[in-house]
Amino acid sequence: MPVKISVHERSVRESVLYQDKNFYISLAQMRRISRDFRSEMARGLAGDKSSLKMIPAYVDKPSGNEAGRFIALDLGGTNLRILQLELKGKGRILKHGEKKVVLGEKYIKGTAQSLFDFIAGFIKDFLREEGLEQTSGLMLGFTFSFPIQQSGIASGILVHWTKDFSVSGVVGKDVVVLLEAALKKKGIQNVSVAALVNDTVGTLAAGSYKDPACDIAVILGTGTNACYQEKLSNILKWPGRKSKTGKMIVNIEWGNFNKIQLTEYDRLLDKKSDNPGFQILEKMVSGMYLGEIARLLMVDLIKRKLLFRGGNLAVLGKEKIFKTEYMSRIEFDNSAEGVDIEALLKGLKVADSSAQDRLLIKSICAAVSTRATRISAAVLAGVITKIDPSLSRRHTVAVDGSVYEKYPGFAGNIEAALKELFGKKSRNIVLKVTKDGSGIGAAIIAGIV
Repeated sequence: MPVKISVHERSVRESVLYQDKNFYISLAQMRRISRDFRSEMARGLAGDKSSLKMIPAYVDKPSGNEAGRFIALDLGGTNLRILQLELKGKGRILKHGEKKVVLGEKYIKGTAQSLFDFIAGFIKDFLREEGLEQTSGLMLGFTFSFPIQQSGIASGILVHWTKDFSVSGVVGKDVVVLLEAALKKKGIQNVSVAALVNDTVGTLAAGSYKDPACDIAVILGTGTNACYQEKLSNILKWPGRKSKTGKMIVNIEWGNFNKIQLTEYDRLLDKKSDNPGFQILEKMVSGMYLGEIARLLMVDLIKRKLLFRGGNLAVLGKEKIFKTEYMSRIEFDNSAEGVDIEALLKGLKVADSSAQDRLLIKSICAAVSTRATRISAAVLAGVITKIDPSLSRRHTVAVDGSVYEKYPGFAGNIEAALKELFGKKSRNIVLKVTKDGSGIGAAIIAGIV
């Protein structure tokens, strides 16, 4: 017996198709994005106006034979971490100790002196606990995941704070100089800051230490970025263009790429953001923003009475109430009635959802996340073809980030999109989850210097 479809159900199904149509990135669009991304890379490398900063990292990939004991300090947000690693060569790494602490508001919104004095004290406690107080010549790799203008492997000036930090007296200052002054103040004489690194660069170092074919790293989490190994001869803005290997890691800062077609929802999100006009790619693919894009879609459909019969606007009308982690949970629910989706909505105080409502919400989440994967694949393809236009050799891509690792289908959809773009040659692209690049990678880079 045929199932009768109500007018409301038909409207829902039509709106699902509407959302797919607005957010679908075709193969032709991916190719255009990839081509535009390569052009922006070239302009950035030449020092011309570009949405991509293309920042030289002052270091090349490790050989895999680096050896010795090193300290890694990781300040990527409110979590401060230090660890001791022993590099054994041939890609082997031993972790000897680790210490973590969550920074309180006193430090993330205080003064440079209070923050760096605390960090130096944290390092001193770690040295004591690990029995390293008398060990001479300890080299430290410092992961500092905030925007810096680097002028050397162990030198970088903070451009501006992000992630709710507002520490006074740091912007415009060399963070390595501030850290070394605090170490001296605490009487720590056996530790030298050997390298200042971005978390993306650290991820590439961690990946390539074990796999020589690894020449690209990507972060797909709360934020997004990428770096890769480039020939010095192509970095036209680099003054000396000399190194032992003739190559250098370049921090792309790809979150700011802006040659992408926006929907009305993207424009609204951008307009209401803290940095309108900037970080366009990041606002379309990262965990910080995907949930808000999905919420804006739902609000639009509520107003058009295609979702919840026009109800629940008071709840979903609140900015940032709908998190990317909710999207992940929704897409993971494969039950016919959307049982877990219903439970999640009830937890948000969204009342009286129908099975059709839940189907539409799942479709919205899928449309937003799938678009993110296809854009991510397109820009990654731009990096790969910049390095190797004919894709004639293997490229391992070290990937870190909660969205890539935990969002259902995210990694698989990127791989599928790469297969669309490259066909059989996509087998030369290996995406590999690389954990803890911000820590391990910093120690490895300290070993390169």
